[in-house]
Amino acid sequence: MIHLSSRLAAVAEQVPAGARVADVGTDHAMVPVWLVQSGRAAGVLATDIRPGPLQSAAALVERTGTGEYIRLIQTGGLTGIGPEDADTIVLAGMGGETMIAILAAAPWTKRDTLLILQPQSKRAALRRWLAENGYFIEAERLAEDAGRIYPIMRVRGGVSPAYTAAELRLGRLDQVGADPLFVRYLDIARASAVKAAPYDAEAAALLREYDDIKRRLDHADGRGDI
Repeated sequence: MIHLSSRLAAVAEQVPAGARVADVGTDHAMVPVWLVQSGRAAGVLATDIRPGPLQSAAALVERTGTGEYIRLIQTGGLTGIGPEDADTIVLAGMGGETMIAILAAAPWTKRDTLLILQPQSKRAALRRWLAENGYFIEAERLAEDAGRIYPIMRVRGGVSPAYTAAELRLGRLDQVGADPLFVRYLDIARASAVKAAPYDAEAAALLREYDDIKRRLDHADGRGDI
């Protein structure tokens, strides 16, 4: 069984059993191979825009004997892919702006498709765009890898609840507030706001909201509610 980093394992574990998966920007195809070896996915379409990573992916697929269930395609984003090819889309290890561009070019993903998103950057912009463009985040969790904390979102088409400024950056409190990593995640965001607050009104407002979240977490400690 192939070994995944804690970040990629957390992503792969969000895939429902029996899913037909498209792993966009697959790189070395680690996630597709794990999904097949674990029996979680019925089949995986692994794509990358660059030939180099696809060559590495092909070598791994051959070495692990998973080629019967994994198809490799060189393409950008979801170009040439439709709902007949996959019911679950994985976008991991890329910036939020890149994810926005990919999804904006594939509006079919709002229909009966599960999106598993793990953005490396521009997380607030991604959450805002999803909420304003017919998607909602049904669940969110955090994963730690090499000292960094990453959000992993399960997204579907639908109407999104409103977000506060802090929730756009951290995720909705009712979804991630009880995560064991959330307090540290909040502290990192708060430290950044503390540095900027004396010079930036937006950062000062964010800091007040972060402090309010911190008080609510402290008050709820041991009671299980937030």
